[in-house]
Amino acid sequence: MYKSVVIGTGPAGYTAAIYLARANLEPLVIEGPQPGGQLTTTTDVENFPGFPEGIMGPELMDNMRKQAERFGTEFKTGWVTSVDVSKRPFTLKIEGADDIVAETLIIATGASAKYMNVPGEQDNIGKGVSACATCDGFFFRNKKIVVVGGGDSAMEEANFLTRFASEVTLVHRREEMRASKIMQDRARGNSKISWALNRTPLEVEASGMGVTGLKVRNNETGEEEVIKTDGLFVAIGHKPNTDFLQGKVELDAQGYVIVKPGTSETSIPGVFAAGDVHDTKYRQAITAAGSGCQAALDAEKFLEGNATHDWSGN
Repeated sequence: MYKSVVIGTGPAGYTAAIYLARANLEPLVIEGPQPGGQLTTTTDVENFPGFPEGIMGPELMDNMRKQAERFGTEFKTGWVTSVDVSKRPFTLKIEGADDIVAETLIIATGASAKYMNVPGEQDNIGKGVSACATCDGFFFRNKKIVVVGGGDSAMEEANFLTRFASEVTLVHRREEMRASKIMQDRARGNSKISWALNRTPLEVEASGMGVTGLKVRNNETGEEEVIKTDGLFVAIGHKPNTDFLQGKVELDAQGYVIVKPGTSETSIPGVFAAGDVHDTKYRQAITAAGSGCQAALDAEKFLEGNATHDWSGN
């Protein structure tokens, strides 16, 4: 039995592991199919403190993992299919492996950006295709950018990207958008934003140097055209990786873990959440790392007052 198990990696999971391990809690981290999370698909990370020249996303995640290992974190690769949090200690079922029992759990499984699933998109993630304007907008200074989406996030990202881009084209598959009126008005009032509505994205075009255009179909005429662009930002939402938690802990309507204000505590005592799995607003590496620290400290405090096992071995 483990004192604490962290489900998921990335900045939140790795930071939680570092703090737990330094507190001599000997944590286990369960890595999914993409150890390191979304940052492993990012090239330059220039907004994480301590790296004045920037750092590659995969390198940053590898460094965090090594730091957690240095203090005694154990790692296991597997897919958590279900958890039993009806009683402590908790039981985790891992696909193709033995069950794991833990006194506390930290959920750090993140949220996955939704993509269009068109040809050329996945091949160019990190090469001009992005789902995070605040992460990557700086790299497109004085460039042409396309934003795909019709909700508040798309309007917000389009407006934000005009700080860097020479021109932003907003593409949406319908004439009407679901964004709030105030967000639409703000975007329409921005002279740098042009509109390509009622267009269905068909393909991301790219050269060896990166993205060059987005092929779309005009839904009224059926004609196809290519919108030339240097960067493509997909803003059609995120999906929290919480399917295995349905009916186990309290989730909101979108599936994000609900935590008590000012804490990382979920609806189940001894279960904590960190990172994008509950953060619907910031979604940054540094905020995920901070919430990983918070979850580890909350778990440590919980263990101090609620231990159900004699760790001396008696």
